[in-house]
Amino acid sequence: MYRIVDKVVEEHKEMRVAFAEVMEEMSQEDDRIIYLDADLINSIGMTNYWNEHRDKAVNCGIQEANMIGVASGMSATGLIPFTHTFGTFASRRVMDQVFISAAYAKQNIKIIGSDPGITATLNGGTHMPLEDIGMMRCVPEVTIIEPTDSAMLRDILRKAKDAPGVFYIRLSRKKAEKIYEDGSTFEIGKIAEVRSGEDVTIIASGIMVAEAITAANALVNEGIKARVLNAYTIKPIDKDSIIKAAYETKAIVTAENHNILNGLGSAVAEVLAENCCCPLARIGVQDQFGEVGDLEYLKKTFKMRAVDIAQAAKKVIGCKYVD
Repeated sequence: MYRIVDKVVEEHKEMRVAFAEVMEEMSQEDDRIIYLDADLINSIGMTNYWNEHRDKAVNCGIQEANMIGVASGMSATGLIPFTHTFGTFASRRVMDQVFISAAYAKQNIKIIGSDPGITATLNGGTHMPLEDIGMMRCVPEVTIIEPTDSAMLRDILRKAKDAPGVFYIRLSRKKAEKIYEDGSTFEIGKIAEVRSGEDVTIIASGIMVAEAITAANALVNEGIKARVLNAYTIKPIDKDSIIKAAYETKAIVTAENHNILNGLGSAVAEVLAENCCCPLARIGVQDQFGEVGDLEYLKKTFKMRAVDIAQAAKKVIGCKYVD
């Protein structure tokens, strides 16, 4: 059961701090857990874990593909490996190993891809994963999750540990906007309703959930009641919630920190195309490469702000089909 905060504010702790705390807790509780990193231990906040658990941590160096192979081998012996590197390297650089050594071999590994999408900010386009969801969606049986804040991250990491198979978890390292009360729990494979509404549905993930809430608040002033859904599980996508929203609001906007091709927007479009007719607008990076900039600059550049979501919502409302 999850509970929504009364007011969305920036969290006190960075997401990487919460990640390290949960990894420490789980490691103490379960001897099967082992952590692998591609020379970014400090970047993800795992320095203390590395110093204190040398028997449960492996720095594979800047050899990401090898790291996934090692993790797959460890899984075959009964361990539960968590691997980490930046999202660009956790996806496109390791695709063959993820496909063959991990997923095809039915192994049980949890891949953490940090700095998803434009949250890579000053690291620029080379380190900006705008295609990682699309790549992982193409690998059979891989579960893709994007935790929204620390409360969700804490629960999802534990759920992922206990669930079999390959998980790809997009993790922003910095402070998130707090959406959920501490202690909230979530079901993998579901979409969470953040706000009710009957005029249009905004389906968002990651950092775009807070933007969607801001957009919905602004739309109220124009007499528009927007439903906001958090698609924290991108694969398997929650078809039932999407179809329900399409029938009830008859207009949908997706908002994602990813290329609009092959990500959340595409997953939602596939559900709509196969099940019901509903106008759809997709907010995200419009098939472009990333660039250097701070987060607010990048949101403005790629038209990923609340104002862009609100404009898209009004557009799809105007395209509603008349019975």
